Amino acid sequence: MEIKKATEPVAYEDALRFMEERVAGIHAGAEDEMIWLLEHPPLYTAGTSAKAGDLLDTRFPVYQTGRGGQYTYHGPGQRVSYVMVNLRKYQQHPDIKQYIWNLEEWIIRALAHFYVKGERRDGRVGIWVADGMAESKIAAIGVRVRRWVTYHGISINVDPDLSHYAGIVPCGIREHGVTSLARLLGCPVAMEEIDDALKAESGAVFDAARKAA
Repeated sequence: MEIKKATEPVAYEDALRFMEERVAGIHAGAEDEMIWLLEHPPLYTAGTSAKAGDLLDTRFPVYQTGRGGQYTYHGPGQRVSYVMVNLRKYQQHPDIKQYIWNLEEWIIRALAHFYVKGERRDGRVGIWVADGMAESKIAAIGVRVRRWVTYHGISINVDPDLSHYAGIVPCGIREHGVTSLARLLGCPVAMEEIDDALKAESGAVFDAARKAA
């Protein structure tokens, strides 16, 4: 599987165009599967379950997208990882729920490199962490599948401007906030560090799934 890293923020329209083309190529057998690590300029995206009332402020561009989920924020300091894989290579009977579980496991394993315990929560999409006396979301997940080839993926808050989340109700959840690795650790975290952790754990998650298929 190819792992590609963007060195500059990628415009959302350009990312969508690239993913659409890559997914078609993977389905046709003409392109390799890919993990794409990148950042976006500040923006909001709306998933297929987004509610109009959860968009509170249009300070940044808003994009309608076919991925699952509700409203989320992307911006500098957040590691976005778009994953384009053919689920038929992993399972005789492709299971999107299992694929999402694998993405969650990938995030949990990567966070463990920083001694941060990420956890799943029933009824709440994404990965959650203890944040002082509260519980906050540190990573979001939103996927789309076309002819059993996945795209979109995950985002991990490394050190974004968390005030930018004030323009939306993240993933429709009002009872809990969002946090970042830098906030939890109390010190800066280089994007290269989370990239190294994601790369180190990608084989354990995706290759293991392939072998089990």
